Amino acid sequence: MSSGQRPFEAGERVLLFDAKGRRYLVTLEAGGEFHTHAGIVAHDSLLGQEEGTTARSNRGARYIAVRPTLAEVVLKMPRGAQVIYPKDLGPILVMADIFPGARVLEAGLGSGALSMTLLRAGARVTGYELRPDFAARAVANVTGFLGPSVLERYLVEVRDVYEGIAEKGLDRVVLDLPEPWRAVEHAAEALRPGGIIVSYLPSISQVTTLREALTGSGFAMAETIEVLQRSWHIEGQSVRPDHRMVGHTGFLTGARLMAVTS
Repeated sequence: MSSGQRPFEAGERVLLFDAKGRRYLVTLEAGGEFHTHAGIVAHDSLLGQEEGTTARSNRGARYIAVRPTLAEVVLKMPRGAQVIYPKDLGPILVMADIFPGARVLEAGLGSGALSMTLLRAGARVTGYELRPDFAARAVANVTGFLGPSVLERYLVEVRDVYEGIAEKGLDRVVLDLPEPWRAVEHAAEALRPGGIIVSYLPSISQVTTLREALTGSGFAMAETIEVLQRSWHIEGQSVRPDHRMVGHTGFLTGARLMAVTS
């Protein structure tokens, strides 16, 4: 076996897609089965096989098996809350300037999509989540995708960020909360000078309130963006924008903490 080969193993997730492009996220188990209206696919037919292999159901339906990307896991994983969509996850990484080893406080974990993204980029993440069920779901989704060893860099606490941030000298604070302005002063105390705060919000009225709070709390260089995603239909000479696009999901706001000067 060449060094680049990595056969499917029990316990890992695979993405199966059929002739119509429908996608299914499956966790492989020895002796397990995947059931659809098109029949049953035995997990054993995939275990030990290479990515891109084709499996057939007992009714002859064909499925191609690949390892899911982060974006595919986010869209298919179990959810306890609405996730931040892939089109916004990439820009959050860039706006927050996440780097390997960055100390990040994330508040409002939801189903863990943003946690996965931050951890995959090499950050060390402390997560605050008010709801125990959401916290448990986030940890389960994160470890299911990145493996249990990621818990060395991922600490989740059931606590309210509006009441304060225990960590100090943080590099980044990332918020997915309905009232992030209530956490701005806590973030200013927890971040190092030059540290970055990023917030994800669904409405522009919330953004306005947040921007006012940032201006009065030692932050500067603030910016707010919205990301729109339009795919294209390309089939032979038929080339046109798709009829549907991923429009508004949320606004991203970032700012930097300035040093206190006399």
